[in-house]
Amino acid sequence: MCEPLSLSLPTIVWDNDADGYTISVVTEDTCAGRLSLAGRPRELLDSPVFLLGYLGSAVKAAACDAFERAGANLYDLGILALLDEGARDTQAAIADALGLDRGQLVGVLDELEEQGLVERHRDPKDRRRHMVSLTAAGRRRLARLRTVLQEVEDEILAPIGAKGRSTLRELLLDVGQREVPGDVLRTG
Repeated sequence: MCEPLSLSLPTIVWDNDADGYTISVVTEDTCAGRLSLAGRPRELLDSPVFLLGYLGSAVKAAACDAFERAGANLYDLGILALLDEGARDTQAAIADALGLDRGQLVGVLDELEEQGLVERHRDPKDRRRHMVSLTAAGRRRLARLRTVLQEVEDEILAPIGAKGRSTLRELLLDVGQREVPGDVLRTG
């Protein structure tokens, strides 16, 4: 089932065999990182929340690894994409939009600024606020990170095709419309 492959990114391999679905994270020279749904209780396999969490771990690991090899992380993509949209240009607005601690964001912005991907300056109308803007180098990096993300998505979502991807996206957006999804689990 696990064949050596020559890949530039970790690959999520889906296999539906007699034992059930098997999901593997395959890298250039290893078949380590195998996650398998085989043998899991039917009750868990019938639970979309279990499947989302279980598979989400493998997906996040593959995405983080791909971004790391591109010299970036998922925060970089989120920040650069927000700035490219032009809707949020203050540190506070960026932190709030991405759900990051404002202090944590400062560290990430420091790194992006050191790389010449963003610029920060005081708001002339309110000297307490820091405005953040995307540089030309930041736009080039964002284009590269979008390519990395697309490669990861293509690999992970290959088994479900374009219509399935669209449906999955819509379903995830529906679930994500809740104000704070985890609060329901913490309140009881």
